[in-house]
Amino acid sequence: MRLLRAARLPASVRDALALDRGERVLAHAPTRGGSFVVATTTALRLPSAEGGFTSVPWERVDQASWKDGWLHVQETSGGPEHHVRLTEPGSVPETVRERVTATVVLTHHARLPGGGGVRIAGRRPAEGGGVRWSFVFEAGLDPDDPGLRAHAEQILQDLRRQTGL
Repeated sequence: MRLLRAARLPASVRDALALDRGERVLAHAPTRGGSFVVATTTALRLPSAEGGFTSVPWERVDQASWKDGWLHVQETSGGPEHHVRLTEPGSVPETVRERVTATVVLTHHARLPGGGGVRIAGRRPAEGGGVRWSFVFEAGLDPDDPGLRAHAEQILQDLRRQTGL
C-alpha cells in the first residue's frame, strides 16, 4: 500500500516567504486565488493584495476560525481581519489553532465601571521573550476612552501582581 504524501510547497512560494533564520514551514494550503496560506513556527503567512505575503505573528492572532472553506483571522487590538478561501486546507486549520493556543499565557474578562467589560490577554511570542498584553473592549465601548483605558490598565496591573507576569 502506498502512503499519500502532502504536496511540497513550491520553491517560488518558499522563496517569496523570505523566512527568518530558524523559521520552519509547518503546514500550507493553496488558496482559491492561486497563492498559498503558510503556517510557520513563528507566524501565519497570508497572501497580500500586492502578490506577496502578510506575516501575522501567532501572538497577534486574536481569533481564527475555519468555516465553509474559509479561514477567518482577526488580529489583536483591533487590527485587520483576513478572510482567505482555501481549496485544500490540509492541516492548516488545526495548525493555526494549535499555534495560536500555544501563545496564550493568560486571559481574563473583567467588568468595567458603568457597564460593559474588557478581555485582557497575555500572549508570549513563539520565539520567546516577554508577555505582550492586549485589551478587547466589548461592543459599544470606546477603546480610546482614557477613563476606560485607565481602568483596564489598573486591572492589568492587578493581574500582573497576582500572577507574577
